[in-house]
Amino acid sequence: MMTLTFLGTGTSIGVPAIGCDCDVCRSNDSRDKRLRSSAMIETDGGLRVLIDCGPDFRQQINRYPFKDFNRGMLYQTADKKLIDHFGKLDAVLLSHIHFDHVGGIDDLRPFAWFGDVDIYAKADVIDALHQTMPYCFKPSLYPGVPHLRMHEARHGEVIHIERPQRKEMDIFYGGADLQGKMRNDTRNITIERATDVLDIIPLTVMHGNLPILGYRIGPLAYITDMKSLPDESWPILEGTKTLVINALRFEKEHHSHHLVDDAIDVARKIGAERTYLIHVTHDIGTHDYANSRLPEGVEFAYDELQIRL
Repeated sequence: MMTLTFLGTGTSIGVPAIGCDCDVCRSNDSRDKRLRSSAMIETDGGLRVLIDCGPDFRQQINRYPFKDFNRGMLYQTADKKLIDHFGKLDAVLLSHIHFDHVGGIDDLRPFAWFGDVDIYAKADVIDALHQTMPYCFKPSLYPGVPHLRMHEARHGEVIHIERPQRKEMDIFYGGADLQGKMRNDTRNITIERATDVLDIIPLTVMHGNLPILGYRIGPLAYITDMKSLPDESWPILEGTKTLVINALRFEKEHHSHHLVDDAIDVARKIGAERTYLIHVTHDIGTHDYANSRLPEGVEFAYDELQIRL
């Protein structure tokens, strides 16, 4: 079993959109406030996988409890959250190179304290990151940059995620107390072994004319920024129980994104038992009203929603 947390469910501009005074952007309902799309998967056995890492990642992850490894407790920053604010990331899955999906990779630097961060992406995404973040890939790294270990993800080839060994390490803690006195201590922490494994299957989806990746993870399929699905990807989606899929808005065709009816059509063809719509604009209306327009088994996801799989 695993838990999926929607860290963000908005499109590239987020909601509220800058400069917009529509009813959705002025809504006081927290479900109408959408950061850029991203998700965290946590297995009951301890594995943690991040899907996409956009420019809002720091804000998204700071919503959650901070685990004090030295004292074995959580500092709660929000109510009833299942994910840990800070801990080992076993994998980061990238869908494509657009900034709203990779703009927060530099913020992974604290997670590199636990060891290199393993990132899985298409070859063209890896090449592009070498161009946009060259300081992360030099032979001699600048102190403090995130240590990234890149892996090419290919359509249909299984990515095997495991953490078979327990690991102890020392981590330096900075910061300051209320009087501004800097901390300068090192704490010993333990990363426990995971008691389960994940086999993840990348699948090709078309973002307009750009081939990008969705991911099948057990009963879950996670797809963002899709306009169409090539024939070779349908078999990978057979048996999907829970589908997460992009649905930009209800009307006004877009050249590279699904509308709501397109996403529902794909969900029905797959036979998903439940479908969550993400990568949503302010054009859909308020959350409650937008959901009232959807058929049974389909709903709009919202930031911080958690589902069990």
